[in-house]
Amino acid sequence: MEVITAKTAGFCFGVQRAVDKVYELLEQGGSRIYTLGPIIHNEIVVSDLEQRGVSVIEETDLDTLKEGTVVIRSHGVGRKVYEKLKEREISYVDVTCPFVLKIHKIVDQEGQKGNHVVIIGDEAHPEVRGICGWCSGPYSVIASEQEAQDFQPEKGKNICVVSQTTFNYNKFKELVEILGKKRYYNNVLNKVNVLNTICNATEERQNEAKKIAGEVDTMLVIGGRHSSNTQKLFEICKKECGNTYYIQKPVDLDSEMFQCSSCVGITAGASTPKKIIEEVQEHVRIEF
Repeated sequence: MEVITAKTAGFCFGVQRAVDKVYELLEQGGSRIYTLGPIIHNEIVVSDLEQRGVSVIEETDLDTLKEGTVVIRSHGVGRKVYEKLKEREISYVDVTCPFVLKIHKIVDQEGQKGNHVVIIGDEAHPEVRGICGWCSGPYSVIASEQEAQDFQPEKGKNICVVSQTTFNYNKFKELVEILGKKRYYNNVLNKVNVLNTICNATEERQNEAKKIAGEVDTMLVIGGRHSSNTQKLFEICKKECGNTYYIQKPVDLDSEMFQCSSCVGITAGASTPKKIIEEVQEHVRIEF
């Protein structure tokens, strides 16, 4: 069986940097380590860190935390979290992805200018929640065509559009087009400034996954069940290859996935370790 593995599959720069930092802190020893939310959306990595003594906490836990070092993950957090950490004199290490930090700066500045910020992304995603926490003025989160159609900025305010770094690029373009066509809000012509803040690595990963899915009989998308970027990869691949499966590790593979298949494609989300990708690749070659 021919197996085509995407070159862009696996850890992105921001995730690799965050995970490496936690393991580095473990090697240094000393104070107890906490991550503010799972360091990445991959249960295998999070479980390994927990076994080594790393605890996952939430923002509310900061109110009672008395010792240790808190790691701010690559998704980033809002301004109030930093204020709470400093107020309570809690030691922390910030590994927010630089691309996410750039968005924080943009929405803060745009709010100070009096503009209405539109964040295209999943409102429940930690990265988006963090971005919202830096908006110093009015803002809206949009993830669907209907939400784009229903959007109304505060009267007379210009609009600045940014995106969650892992959002589907084609979907982003569709929503921006809707917003652009509706430039008259409350009978006032509003200026719409669009900033494509989708990470280059995300766009490249999605484009490569789409290409491979269109050339194979079976497509495997590897990633944690809570990984937003992996879910988007699955959706993209499913449109190109009906025989697309979302798995987390080799044990999830089933012979029925490969019936009448001579060529299998593999991609993986930004939170998937290289080791797991290699194990899936090897398992497909040997077992099927």
